[in-house]
Amino acid sequence: MSNRLRGVLYVGVTSSIIHRVWQHRTGMMPGFTCKYRLNRLVYFEFLASFPEAICREKQIKRWRRRWKIELVEKNNPGWRDLYPTII
Repeated sequence: MSNRLRGVLYVGVTSSIIHRVWQHRTGMMPGFTCKYRLNRLVYFEFLASFPEAICREKQIKRWRRRWKIELVEKNNPGWRDLYPTII
């Protein structure tokens, strides 16, 4: 999740991406995502199992910011909101 092109980044894991993104977009998630208005889905991955997803989340969270930006831009160079593509 992000708030704009090369803006603040949030990495998380969920079992229901549509519901989770909706929560972020409507401000129903208090804390970090609400404070920085992180309402744009700019990158996502579907993984085979929840333990695998948690492992990937932890991996990406340890990355440098530059690496995260490169991951987003490799798959979504314009940082467009991908939410409409999953609903």
